[in-house]
Order: sequence, then C-alpha cells, then structure tokens
Amino acid sequence: MPSLDDLKKRIKSVKSTQKITKAMKMVAAAKLKKAQDNAEKGRPYSEKIQNVILNLTKCISDPTNAPKLLIGNGNDKVYLCLVMTADRGLCGGFNTNICKLAKQKIRKMLSDNKKIKIITVGSKGHDQIKNEFGDYIIENFSFKDKKQITFNEANDIGKKIIDLFEKDQFDKCYIFYNNFKNVITQVPCSEQLIPAPINEKKSDKDELSGYMFEPDEDEILEDLLPKNISTQIFKAFLENAASEQGSRMTAMDNATRNAGDLVDKLTINYNRSRQASITKELIEIISGAESL
Repeated sequence: MPSLDDLKKRIKSVKSTQKITKAMKMVAAAKLKKAQDNAEKGRPYSEKIQNVILNLTKCISDPTNAPKLLIGNGNDKVYLCLVMTADRGLCGGFNTNICKLAKQKIRKMLSDNKKIKIITVGSKGHDQIKNEFGDYIIENFSFKDKKQITFNEANDIGKKIIDLFEKDQFDKCYIFYNNFKNVITQVPCSEQLIPAPINEKKSDKDELSGYMFEPDEDEILEDLLPKNISTQIFKAFLENAASEQGSRMTAMDNATRNAGDLVDKLTINYNRSRQASITKELIEIISGAESL
C-alpha cells in the first residue's frame, strides 16, 4: 500500500497535469473558432472551382485532346496516396483515424496488384504510416515551424504532385484528410485528385450555360486544373486544422475530467490511509498506557 507521502505526491502530480490539460483545452477552444470559420469559407471556393471544371469539360469539342490532369494518362497501375495529418499530438484520434483509413485503402490497392507511392504531410502521420508502409513513402512534408499554413505550402505540394505526374511516376492520386463536421465529429475521407473527378451531382446545372469562354476550354483547363489541385490540398489543410483543434479540445476536456476523478479517488485513499494511521497510533498509545 502506498505511503501517505507517495499519495500526496501523486495527487500533486495529477493536479498539475489537470492544469495543463485544462489550459490546452482553452487554447484549442480559442483556436477552433478561427479554424472553423476558415474551413467553412474555403468549402464554397473549392466546390465552385470543381463546378467550373465540370462545365468546361462538357464544352470540350475533342475529349481525346483534353489535358491529362482531367482525363488521366490512360493507365491504372501506379497510385499516389497523399496522407495529410498534423505535426502535433494530444488531439485524440485525429491522426490515427486518417492513417487507419489510408492504410485500409492502401491494403486494398496492393491486393488489387497496384503499385503504391506515398507522400505524407505531417510528422504524426509519417510516424504511423512508415511502420507498415515505410518502403512506399517517397517524401514527407512537415510544417512544424509554421504558425499558420497558407496557400503557398499547399501550392508547393501541388507542384510536386504535378511534376511527378508529368514524369509518369503515377497514374492516379488520392488525398486523405479529416472532414470537419463539428467539435465532436470529424470524418476521415479520401478524394481523388488526379485525374480530376467528374461528379455530375456537384455541378449546378446550367450554371455556366449562358457564358462564352475566351480563350477556348482547353486553354482554360490547362491553367485551371493545376490550381484546382493546390486548392483541394489547401481545403484539406483547412479542414484538418479545424478537425485537429476540435479533436484536441474534446480530448483535453476528457483528460481534465478524468484527472479530476482520479484526484477524488486518490484523496479518498489518502484520507482513509491517514485515518488508519491515526487510529493505529492511538491504539498503540492506549495499549502502552494500559500495560503500565
């Protein structure tokens, strides 16, 4: 049974941890509002640019000569997986959930005899992915020193992916990240980046039917498709930022409450042990007095 001093030290230690988790929860809550606003503002832009691409695609006169970023290179052998996580931990299952989904998809691709290449963004995801698929990782991006990730970082990753595609290093590219719903719910998702997904449901019908394009559709797409890749990557950054803070806020709130429960239990044990010690001393004093 631990001594009174041991219980005292443990209670003090748990209370110190509780102060830290409570402070982290408050910091995450303060950052969450801004991150959530940025994520919500970024969604319409990313959806709109995809709608424009879809409408431009419908106007192409010769689909066989369309940009490769739109229609692909005709092969389906090599897949590039862009796994986007955080550089910091203590945020619940945020990083683990993304990596879990990515691993499931990668195993499925390998079972279908596809060749895999992986680019990780964030040190936490890199650490988890490399344990099982370290041989497939070709590059890791980490932004630990960045206080806030901007479109420039997304554009750098986008340029790297486009450069690999132009060199025929892969045929299809998928991105993995967390889609922010609310503080409690962040949904891991995967989306196809290359070739550009053509989803009829995302398009506003006849949205651009009254417009004439200058220059022609092919030239616009040549410039718009690379920007779309960087935009979708930046959207994933924004969604991840909000999801990370929401998950950290929830995790630190749970940790704070658990620490409080542990302090209560330790305090009860301390009081019981103290009472037992006092009772034992009284019995010894009374026994000694009666023996005289």
